[in-house]
Amino acid sequence: MEFLPSTFRRREGGFLYNLFNWDYLQIISLVFLAGAGLIFIRSIGEQIGSAAAELFFVKQTQWLCAGALLWLAAAFVNVKSRLFFIGSILFYIVTVVLLAAVLFVGLRIYGATRWLSFAGFRLQPSELAKPALALMLGVVFSKVSVNSWKGFFAGVAALAVPFLLILKEPDLGSASILIPLYVAIVFVSKLRWKYLLVSLFAVLLIGGAAIANEAMKIKPVLKDYQRDRILVFLNPERDRLHRGYNAHQALLAVGSGGFNGKGIGEGTQNRLGFLPHTVSNNDFIFSVIAEETGFVGSMFLLTGYLLLLVSVLRTAFLTDDQLSRSFAVGTATVLFCHVFINVGMSIGITPVTGLPLPMVSYGGSSLLAVMASLGLVQSIYRNRPLEKRTFNANIR
Repeated sequence: MEFLPSTFRRREGGFLYNLFNWDYLQIISLVFLAGAGLIFIRSIGEQIGSAAAELFFVKQTQWLCAGALLWLAAAFVNVKSRLFFIGSILFYIVTVVLLAAVLFVGLRIYGATRWLSFAGFRLQPSELAKPALALMLGVVFSKVSVNSWKGFFAGVAALAVPFLLILKEPDLGSASILIPLYVAIVFVSKLRWKYLLVSLFAVLLIGGAAIANEAMKIKPVLKDYQRDRILVFLNPERDRLHRGYNAHQALLAVGSGGFNGKGIGEGTQNRLGFLPHTVSNNDFIFSVIAEETGFVGSMFLLTGYLLLLVSVLRTAFLTDDQLSRSFAVGTATVLFCHVFINVGMSIGITPVTGLPLPMVSYGGSSLLAVMASLGLVQSIYRNRPLEKRTFNANIR
């Protein structure tokens, strides 16, 4: 590129430098997924026909605009600064305070207390807990070795506080996401194999004890409806008309879509109300997409998530500091778990937990949390070491 003006070829700060120093794979997949969400939320609202349902599209558009601003602001954060390090700790503390506040002044909807209300806007702090924990674990393991007892107990404490508060709401789905997030970050923090094997044994032991406790009802933690969901998942014929109704109708919707689908807005499961309208645009939106676009549309959607995960994990391996790597890996883990569980609910391979499909399901808190997280991942990509920028040699 020697023919370009020197201001374009400057090592840092030039036009080409800034132009090529963005992760366009993340941007393209992000725009595609958010766009798909808007299309189907609008379609579902039109099929339902009520004024309230059609407002979902307007609200989702507003949240998406706010999310885009958050993404852009986060993309310009200096993730290697001392201020970001301190801010990560403060964000974790604020999130824990919000999680505690939910238990006292939270809104109770459908038997669960998970939301705070601010000037008409509902905030779900459990969505903030996922990026907050990823940041806090990055802070801990950047200062203390994960292979030390001090690092071990600090990491477990960082996990335990939000986990127990979310479980108390109760929100078993969101709480369970924190465990694989913790495991993934510990793994990339260079945990020694002997400690890894000991940890796996401890997890199996604790998990077995928890299952035995629930099965024998010694001191059960799960609510009755949570236990019923698991039992219905293990035996779909157990209660198909009540606890298993949504999952059964979702599975029928996916199967009826065939290869090409019935066409956008033509899905009978949603349009005729067999798939309840209270869940068709959030928990089970994948079922609507699968019925109306078929196998082809579903694969396009899943490919979008695959490309997004590739971009986030690539960023994790390009960075050179523990905090950034932990956050990127944590973000990828949360995205994967949400997609796997949400899609799994619709095809009968995971229990119904109420986890949204990232950037596609209707909902503000989840969308804003994901967009802000991906903005920080974009910043991590932009601040990666010079030697890992493949275009650098051409624009010196």
